[in-house]
Amino acid sequence: MAPQAIVRFSTLVAAAGLLLQPAFGQGRGSGASTPTTGGAGAGAGAGSTTGSPSTGPTVTRPPSTTTPTQPNNTQNLPPSPIFISGRVLLEDGTPPTESVVIERVCSGSPHSEGYTDSRGYFSIQLGGRNSGVLHDASEDMTGFSGASRGGASDPFGGGGFGQTGGMRSGGMGADNRFIDCELRARLVGFRSQTVSLANRRPMDPPDVGTILLHRLTPTEGTTISASSLAAPKDAKKAYDKGLDALKKKKTEDAVKNFEKAVEIYPKYAAAWFELGRFHGARGDAAMARGDFQEALKADPKFVSPYMELAVMEWKAEKWQDVADLTEKVVKLDSFDYPQAYFLNALSNYYLKNFDVAEKSAREAVRLDTRKQYLTTIRLLGVILAQKEDYTGATEQLKSYLQLAPQASDAAVVRNQLTQLEKLSADKH
Repeated sequence: MAPQAIVRFSTLVAAAGLLLQPAFGQGRGSGASTPTTGGAGAGAGAGSTTGSPSTGPTVTRPPSTTTPTQPNNTQNLPPSPIFISGRVLLEDGTPPTESVVIERVCSGSPHSEGYTDSRGYFSIQLGGRNSGVLHDASEDMTGFSGASRGGASDPFGGGGFGQTGGMRSGGMGADNRFIDCELRARLVGFRSQTVSLANRRPMDPPDVGTILLHRLTPTEGTTISASSLAAPKDAKKAYDKGLDALKKKKTEDAVKNFEKAVEIYPKYAAAWFELGRFHGARGDAAMARGDFQEALKADPKFVSPYMELAVMEWKAEKWQDVADLTEKVVKLDSFDYPQAYFLNALSNYYLKNFDVAEKSAREAVRLDTRKQYLTTIRLLGVILAQKEDYTGATEQLKSYLQLAPQASDAAVVRNQLTQLEKLSADKH
């Protein structure tokens, strides 16, 4: 029996939930994630509230023989420190030849926190008085869209590009001091991956893994539209009002202002992009496509609209279009959109271009230095199985289970490993 007939990855698909925000700490705009709400600097111990004195009758009780309970003054205590450690490397896996600044960026305002050593390692206390840190004058010293798709032919047989067990959500015990903050490395001539600091707590493991630096080249695309920077004053004012309305969840006001911005300045690619996101969220695919295409007409090197269009075509299972669009993305920007490599690998898998699919999947895995998006490892294993590299496929699937033993698709992956062992034995 042919390998393709034996290695079936069946059943339902909880398809690739695509994170455009820090996919991999990367997203629209500055690269990391979908926009988060809330402000920085909301201290965990901002003060306590005291109740009003009781106006009820006084009740006389016999003296207590137990030790009185001490009042809970924890709200008056300063928040516990949060320590962070990790390493900065260049894309080729070597440490930078000079010391790199580690920055915390909250609501767009950078703050230097520390430096790397000669091997690229760093260890800092967030918001602490880290000794020896020189601050730039510009610093603020105060401070895939996910989607699901079904399809019986999915190569995973369940599971998708969503994060497996990585990201915490808010809730009990969450620390909101750095909810709108991220960590990055700063070195002239390079662009950094980012690490979200939202909901990071004092007792969390300090190691954030490896942050990669990418050398800038003049031929790359941009995550910020260059044509938008040339917009006239009135158009910029309308656009800024639109962004402010979005933060306040006044969607209709935001749309009116974005529409005004493109009316004043038809080449306002960033405003067209926001309109496309709005229409896409409303389910108006035709309008969204038109908006994104207008954005690209205004600025062909603006990468984000290509990525949004790729996601739309992925949902529609138009694999050739997905492959073409994501190829454009990675040519313009091979660093800020690792999710484009995943979609390129997935689309080429369906198109049976397995060599191209393997190359893209390996790039997606390489850029996920903190192992946040593990389904890329599983996809790589499936691709290798189709290429009859059963040893390589087994290695990738075992790695996936080692990193995500409690994943919802773990049973399916174990079944795939059993099939691969039989195929490997038959081959030899």
